[in-house]
Amino acid sequence: MRSMMLSRFIDIKYQCNNPGCSSSIIDPASSLRDCQFTCLADAQCRTITFDENSNQCELFSDIPSQYGNLLAQSGVITMTVMDDTQVTDPVTTTTTISTTSTTTSVTTTTTTSTTTSTSSSTSTTESLNPCASGNLLWNTTGITVLDSSQLVSAVGLYVDSNNTLYVVDTNNHVVWKLLNNAVNATIVAGLYQSQGSNSSQLNWPYDVYADRHGNIYVSDYYNHRIQKYSNGSRNGKTIAGINGYGSSLNQMNRPEFFVFDSTETFMYIVDHDNNRIMRFVTNSTSGVNGTIIAGGNAADNTNTTFNSPLGIHYFPNTSSDLFITNSDGDSVIRWTPGASSGVFVAGTPGVAGSSSSLLYSPAGIRIDAYLNMYVVDRGNNRIQMFCANSQIGITIAGGSGGNGPEQLNQPSGIAFDAKMNMYIGDNNNARVQKFVKL
Repeated sequence: MRSMMLSRFIDIKYQCNNPGCSSSIIDPASSLRDCQFTCLADAQCRTITFDENSNQCELFSDIPSQYGNLLAQSGVITMTVMDDTQVTDPVTTTTTISTTSTTTSVTTTTTTSTTTSTSSSTSTTESLNPCASGNLLWNTTGITVLDSSQLVSAVGLYVDSNNTLYVVDTNNHVVWKLLNNAVNATIVAGLYQSQGSNSSQLNWPYDVYADRHGNIYVSDYYNHRIQKYSNGSRNGKTIAGINGYGSSLNQMNRPEFFVFDSTETFMYIVDHDNNRIMRFVTNSTSGVNGTIIAGGNAADNTNTTFNSPLGIHYFPNTSSDLFITNSDGDSVIRWTPGASSGVFVAGTPGVAGSSSSLLYSPAGIRIDAYLNMYVVDRGNNRIQMFCANSQIGITIAGGSGGNGPEQLNQPSGIAFDAKMNMYIGDNNNARVQKFVKL
């Protein structure tokens, strides 16, 4: 008797992209059930894809976590042996199939991360979760909303409640503001192509945030400070760090991405070269001490420190934990502020790769209300979505390097608007790409 438990991914296709992949077997099948039994009869079968449009069943002896990618594709169902993937996320439907010499049976159960309810409010909430609803698709053809006619680079991004887009143009030393449905952006911080350290200048800005009062915050990478611009002023006030790098509590060494709490009282800053996360109050002044809330040790791939941290995000209404990308460590770590260690939640620390379970120099990151992660996998020129509690990434944009509408080139920042349309700072293409949620 052979028995298997399979994880099912809806509107997802498995694609093997590793020289170590074995050849797949194409088998016509009238239904997903027939495809499952074909796999069951083949002792080497570990993964199947079933195309509902053509009734084509494809069998693989490989598993996505080692050899390939899970890509969004409508009308395709991928199933993979659960013992290999160890996937436990809310989109997964587990199917147990077994056979003996006389009988064959299929038992299917669906697992979700929330308690089933018949109330309309619960149904609405679940439908908004792309993992629970199974709707993991974004249009993979990007729309360019800002290009090289204005930008030289595109790193940090932020979209406010009015769908106004803020873009950090690092190489031009400015921050652009693009109103909703507008064509041309205006500069709101820094002097165009004029780097410096006075109150009106920036030196390689990295990230941007706009609070509910219209104040703008910018991480000023080579000035080792955070600048705040109030009431539309183009003169910034230093609220964290001092001119000159260091590791004291009132200093930083190349601050990069940052994130703010829900009350906009605190900001959490990636202090890159110090391999730590610093917390400062938003009404602070230059020279005031911050608090180390994560890391601070020498760079390493253990769970007690960071290895060139870069991106950071959290969703405070759901969890106080911070999600941080390690650009040199090729991983994402989840860290409770003040704890002495974190937990790796994506990638293998210190191992770069392009399979569904690996990352290569990840940059920006966003978390949604359900703790699904959206990671800018910079070295692989793609955006990976990880459903909550799953370490198998799904490619929702990009995947090959280039300047076409379906390609990215060293992407960096990521942001979403209220409709979950996704904006990517496509850095080496000097543009911002918008991927519409389907």
